[in-house]
Amino acid sequence: MNARTEPQLLGRISNRHLDSLEEEAIFVLREVAGAFERPTLLFSGGKDSLVLLKCAEKAFGQGRIPYPLLMIDTGHNFPEVTDFRDFRAKELGAELIVRSVEDSMKRGTVRLARPDESRNVHQSVTLLEAIEEFRFDALIGGARRDEEKARAKERIFSHRDSFGQWQPKAQRPELWTLFNTRLQPGEHFRVFPISNWTELDVWQYIERERIALPSIYYAHERQVVERRGLLVPVTDITPPKPGETVETRTVRFRTVGDITCTCPVASDAADASDVVAETLTVDVSERGATRMDDKTSEASMEKRKKDGYF
Repeated sequence: MNARTEPQLLGRISNRHLDSLEEEAIFVLREVAGAFERPTLLFSGGKDSLVLLKCAEKAFGQGRIPYPLLMIDTGHNFPEVTDFRDFRAKELGAELIVRSVEDSMKRGTVRLARPDESRNVHQSVTLLEAIEEFRFDALIGGARRDEEKARAKERIFSHRDSFGQWQPKAQRPELWTLFNTRLQPGEHFRVFPISNWTELDVWQYIERERIALPSIYYAHERQVVERRGLLVPVTDITPPKPGETVETRTVRFRTVGDITCTCPVASDAADASDVVAETLTVDVSERGATRMDDKTSEASMEKRKKDGYF
């Protein structure tokens, strides 16, 4: 083996697990297209949904994804992410459906306990309203089992009852890659093609496929305050509290969501390769390290999922 071919061979070997994960995701995406009448792909503009979108392009061909993209907007999303969401959907020529928590608030189906409350949990109501409006029977999401304990209980094809609720003890077996997709009227499935991926897998795939992401996933300067062991971004929605010191730090976001509950981490990672190297050293999940709403209770995510959350 000469010096020129050795790095190429090592690269193929190190990426072999990504080929298997990609193959599984493509298989699941095609299964959804064949098994359901009105599927949709949940698309936030975040890294996991962009990886999912890349797999969908490979499954069906560029510009030929056979289902619309759906975004549930809290109204408190980072503009870098929503702008990139719109750009990517337009670039693909895909139909993008956006439904807003603020519209649910106007209808009275969502009521906040206080004005500064996180709207993240209330996405469940808006999502279920969108499912009823469009009669979706399968929603494809980018959730992964390594993100959080409740998500580790999910099947790839996760059944929801006629109320949109998840019953973890009543999930259907998935033996030999056989999926039971039968539905009763009003029921639907949440489908997670990258369920078996890890955060590291996602970043290695982003690096390999050269997937463009919103800029906030990489190192940038941002004003933050330290609160409960987290770096909270200073925005109009999340102003500093009395006694807190505002600092300008070099940070990046490991995950993105509602501004009121999503925090960056200190980082100098400027590209996907840097993030891969950084991810190899972390010992806390991305949600555990960056989401304020997940720190309130270990059971909080499971309760939300039972109520219809992603």
